[in-house]
Amino acid sequence: MSNREKFKLGAVSKKYEEKSIKKRIESFLIDNVGKIVTREMIIQVSKDPTTGKEPENWHQRLSELRTDDGYTILSKRDRAFLSVEEYVLESLNKRAAAGKRVLPTKETWAAILVRADDSCEWCDGGESCGLKNGATDPIGGGTVKLTPDHMQPHSINPNADPSSMKQWQALCGRHQVIKKNFWDSSSGKVNTIAILQALPHKEKEIALKFLLEYFGEELA
Repeated sequence: MSNREKFKLGAVSKKYEEKSIKKRIESFLIDNVGKIVTREMIIQVSKDPTTGKEPENWHQRLSELRTDDGYTILSKRDRAFLSVEEYVLESLNKRAAAGKRVLPTKETWAAILVRADDSCEWCDGGESCGLKNGATDPIGGGTVKLTPDHMQPHSINPNADPSSMKQWQALCGRHQVIKKNFWDSSSGKVNTIAILQALPHKEKEIALKFLLEYFGEELA
């Protein structure tokens, strides 16, 4: 029996009427714990129960269930047998979540948006994001909505000054998710497992080869 055959396929068995998108997705995953669910299923349950409108940011809410609520939700980056946009809520156990976050004042946030030219300030390896507030994200899809982010991780500096522009930056939803996924708020360190999970298969092989060479016979 292959690993995939050990997991049944989930199903949307009822209408989810929780008030928030995240709560609707959470309830659906709990109803299908240990089962494979698809992107289409998640979109179906995340629709507004009254208007039927499909949300643009369901994937961000799914990520928040991992990063903020502490659920272990497996995807292709975790298990090779899963297809792209298939997910499994491994169990109902939750990891400890980070403490309550503060936000910049309205005045500070307005000044940050001016500094950022109403654009995402994410910069990695000299490459800036620069997506404008209200634009369409060409990679993640959906409408860009900028939100405040701690310049220092919350676990290192939970008391960021709400009135200091230097302690905050404006990020789009996709880069908020990337930062959350790649930084372990419980330890204040880079989340090496998350980084390895995000690598494509070929680069995972390169990383494995490096580790085998590094440890040598210790892993034999």
